[in-house]
Amino acid sequence: MKQIEIGVCVPGNRTDVWLEPLVNAGYECVALNFHMSLDDVDLRKLADRVMPFLREKGVRVATIGFYCNPIESAEHRRILGEVLDAAPLFGAPMVSTFAGAYEGESVEKAVPKFGEVFRELAKHAKDNGLKLVIENCPMGGNWQRATCNIGFHPKAWEMMFHEVPDENIGLEWEPGHQSIQLIDPVAQLREWIGTGRILHMHGKDCTTDWDKVRRGGVFGAEEFAQQRTPGFGDTDWRQIFSILRAGGYESDICVEGFHDPVYRGEWEMTGLTHALRYLNWCRGGNFVAGPETV
Repeated sequence: MKQIEIGVCVPGNRTDVWLEPLVNAGYECVALNFHMSLDDVDLRKLADRVMPFLREKGVRVATIGFYCNPIESAEHRRILGEVLDAAPLFGAPMVSTFAGAYEGESVEKAVPKFGEVFRELAKHAKDNGLKLVIENCPMGGNWQRATCNIGFHPKAWEMMFHEVPDENIGLEWEPGHQSIQLIDPVAQLREWIGTGRILHMHGKDCTTDWDKVRRGGVFGAEEFAQQRTPGFGDTDWRQIFSILRAGGYESDICVEGFHDPVYRGEWEMTGLTHALRYLNWCRGGNFVAGPETV
């Protein structure tokens, strides 16, 4: 069985700053991510610049991420098509995005349009030999009033994959995005690992202040949950790795930094280095062949 690699998300517009130190820290693969815009980055020129370095280091590109609203924005759909065409230049097996939404409207209202848009995108991805994965981030929305991503809740996933049953479309699942909704991510992973829809993972966690929940509920003035870098949150990643291995998962987990309220700024690299070491420990360390290993 293939080792679950530990990768890291690198801002696509800041590869000149972050790519080399993160690769040199020991991360085994990278995700190159953009949010709502390519920030004037030419993907072909980016591939020409970063791929010689990554090949020299033996580090692959796990995914190219363009997180956008393909339901509302024709421009986002156009750019997402460009990313699907450029991903092979990086050797990436998949492209990551959001499901989109009608901003301020319910999840259900957007589902038919999701089907229309993503049936076409899934075919585009398949034609390029790619998988298309949807991150489970609420982006501050809820079931009644989504923002730019309806793909944050398991009920929505059922509706989405009913609309688009193609096998090359699935989830970029992250436990922290479930914890922040007070959903148990470990129990959810046990339920969903056998569906074949968890195709990629982000490594980000969450801490919940239950005293704030008990005192003010979830609609109060106080923020009760914070996004955390793995190793500083509530999730038992040993269980995560065990469920993934038992379920036959052979993709990777890309740590998503730049969100932790404590390990940020001058402490960002410290937090990301700790996350790599912590997740490596949780997966049992590096593979060691036994005397009877064939």
